[in-house]
Amino acid sequence: MTTRTRTVALAAVLDILFVLLFVLIGRREHGSEGALLGFVTTAWPFLTGLAIGWLVTLAWRHPFGVVTPGVGIWLATVAGGMLLRLLSGQGVQFTFIAVAVLALAAFLLGWRLIAHAIRRRRTTR
Repeated sequence: MTTRTRTVALAAVLDILFVLLFVLIGRREHGSEGALLGFVTTAWPFLTGLAIGWLVTLAWRHPFGVVTPGVGIWLATVAGGMLLRLLSGQGVQFTFIAVAVLALAAFLLGWRLIAHAIRRRRTTR
């Protein structure tokens, strides 16, 4: 596996893990822990939105980019997740949208900002 392939894989895995963490925290906060089917039902719209974000932004070209592709991935994850939840009959409340926007920004952009700071620090040494 090349360094480039590992970099892309790492970015994709981090994005997936942070989306799953978002779902896990949300389900736990609402007393919905357990039930694997419920977890999957909540997760699939956001994971699909994430995949769409990766495709639309061509994220594999610069997977650690904060603005490009990070912002596009974040917006696609939220918008796609909410739209798919709505189309599948799951609840979409304004407060849930607000929480998702903020939490997924912190997760999907946050790790990229940290990675950017680490890379920048390494190159200045």
